[in-house]
Amino acid sequence: MSIERVASRISSDRPTIFTSESVAEGHSDKVCDFIADSILDAYLTEDPASRVACEVLCKSDVVVLAGEITSRATVDHEEIARQAIRAIGYTDTTEAFNADSVRVMQIISKQSPEIAQGVTKDKGEQGAGDQGIMFGFATDETPELMPLPILLAHRLARGLAEDRHGGAMAWLCPDAKTQVSVRYEGNTPTCVTDILVSTQHRVDVRQDTVHAYVVHQLIPRVLGAWYHQGIHVMVNPTGSFVHGGPSTDCGVTGRKIIVDTYGGAGRHGGGAFSGKDPSKVDRSGAYFCRYVARQVVHEGLARKAEVQVAYAIGVAQPVSVKVDTFGTGDDNVAAEFVKGFDFRPGAIIERFDLKRPIYRQTTNYGHFGKPGLPWEQGP
Repeated sequence: MSIERVASRISSDRPTIFTSESVAEGHSDKVCDFIADSILDAYLTEDPASRVACEVLCKSDVVVLAGEITSRATVDHEEIARQAIRAIGYTDTTEAFNADSVRVMQIISKQSPEIAQGVTKDKGEQGAGDQGIMFGFATDETPELMPLPILLAHRLARGLAEDRHGGAMAWLCPDAKTQVSVRYEGNTPTCVTDILVSTQHRVDVRQDTVHAYVVHQLIPRVLGAWYHQGIHVMVNPTGSFVHGGPSTDCGVTGRKIIVDTYGGAGRHGGGAFSGKDPSKVDRSGAYFCRYVARQVVHEGLARKAEVQVAYAIGVAQPVSVKVDTFGTGDDNVAAEFVKGFDFRPGAIIERFDLKRPIYRQTTNYGHFGKPGLPWEQGP
């Protein structure tokens, strides 16, 4: 056996710890993503053929909407933004950033005709809305075919939001981050080792109250069978977290692309999702790659699979498609299986019926691993 193969085998067999993070819906960047996807859904509701590329910046009492939108629909951007901010829970009028007091600036033009001529399906196949590479990933370590660290991090962040919205912990505020570390033996997760929860709270709440809630209520409930008393837990390690959200921190769309995908367990092509209609392959291509990777694992061709696709702007057929099973399957067999899938943008949109207002529900707690989404369905 060669030195390289020995080193690879030792590396794959030794225990490792992998960590992923999630953020709550009140995180500044996620506020921007949610506004962008809310605007997208509003356009698709009235005009499914809308071309939307909406970027958002939030800071203090200002919301900036920018981008390119071409549509027959009439949408009140400012009202949609305020509704989104209100739904998240930023309604405290003593804070700079709140649904009623923010100033909304708009810098929006129409989609470039040079892009439109390659994307609009009137004289042939619909071309890709941009060049670029997209990845999809799946693993059999959870029923959702998602990596365990990001799945648990999302559940913790969602649990904070549910307890806040439901009134169980009325002192919780919208901004939060979660982080989960998992020990692996080869490709198999064996236990959760560390959890970090940083959650915004009202000024009149003691840290021991926050700590007790996270340690004794949130974590055991959310982790379920993965919970054990040996987990090392950190809660608000700076000592307090009163000031948060856009009142304090600047938010921008597309800055949480690893949170949105696989927590770092799979590669990423660099393109963000929120605020983009499905003609943008940054979004639809990544969704389809996830779908195909799921099928590879579902069919038992590998325990872990990653699919990459590359596009040229205005061209329907992909430049390349590649599958990697990381030694958990036969790459040649998997590649032959993947050849049976149609990666053309128009075919993806038709297969998943993507010209619907379904995107606001994807914004928070991951775009993958949610059973109700079309790219998370079976064969």
